[in-house]
Amino acid sequence: MRTRLSRTAGCLVGVLLGGALLAGCADVSGPPTGAEPEKRPSAQQTISSGLEAPWAVTFISSTPIVSERDSGRILAVAADGGTTELATLDGLREGGEGGLLGLAAADDALYAYATFGDGNRILRFALLHGEGVELGDPEIVLDGIPAAGNHNGGRLAFGPDGKLYATTGDAGEPGAAQDPESLAGKILRLEPDGSVPDDNPFPGSPVWSLGHRNPQGIAWTPDGTMLASEFGQNTWDELNVIEPGANYGWPEAEGAAEEAEFVDPVQQWAPAEASPSGIAVHDDRVWIANLRGESIREVPLDALSSAEVRDAGAFGRVRDVVVSPAGELWAVTNNTDGRGAPREGDDRIILLP
Repeated sequence: MRTRLSRTAGCLVGVLLGGALLAGCADVSGPPTGAEPEKRPSAQQTISSGLEAPWAVTFISSTPIVSERDSGRILAVAADGGTTELATLDGLREGGEGGLLGLAAADDALYAYATFGDGNRILRFALLHGEGVELGDPEIVLDGIPAAGNHNGGRLAFGPDGKLYATTGDAGEPGAAQDPESLAGKILRLEPDGSVPDDNPFPGSPVWSLGHRNPQGIAWTPDGTMLASEFGQNTWDELNVIEPGANYGWPEAEGAAEEAEFVDPVQQWAPAEASPSGIAVHDDRVWIANLRGESIREVPLDALSSAEVRDAGAFGRVRDVVVSPAGELWAVTNNTDGRGAPREGDDRIILLP
């Protein structure tokens, strides 16, 4: 059975997360637009600089691993901020919103999401036992994900259940997001070897949820609730609570539709103010990287319908936020991606307080 999240979404999530109703739930009339959130700056320091359109950061043990979208390089970041090239993917369909995108690490492998001429693929690099981090040759875990110059999705992450999750965009074909037979406009769930888990909502299919336009961020709360950020078209970007088998409305709905067959976002914003990409859960909050909004949104887990905006304009475009093994919150800028205005040292990985 699907649970519809619309007017009471913030209250329901409050119950899921803490077992208590949120203050003021009775007055919630729909996801807030986020038009006038509180803005506050924060101090920061640079972890690494001089990167070329970085897209994602993950960690192999304590070593940060970075993907560069257009160069196709996978880099290891040293303690002094220098980088070492671990691998370079050839034959990418780079530029626009395609290329080398998301990364996720397991005990024995590194996974990458990348755009090629025949579609998006999820690749697996075995970890070799040598000095430092070494990668084997890439193997295809999943292919046949529709690709285009934009709307490729691309985020990878391992969930608390040990499964590999991937976000896919509609690849410029909005109707594909509603087609359960297409891998476009979905969140996918796989075993680490690429097979389909037996308990997925659609038997034999990697599809976990559908009706997405271009989701680029996924994360989990401490109790296992899954969250995802999603780019809207002209009206609303979204923060969603993800349920297996649920339909999030695109292209029939953008933002809250208040229709029984769709799950509404718990929060939505105008694309010019947000354009959310990577997200992370840290310190009882959801942290959301904003590209066009050039900021980081901070959303309390016990009040998912509220937000504060941090560092507005301080870093330019922000592509990803990630929690380090030491429990630090890092942000990744994206001013060299062809849509930003590069600053001295861009692009950078930044440590936030």
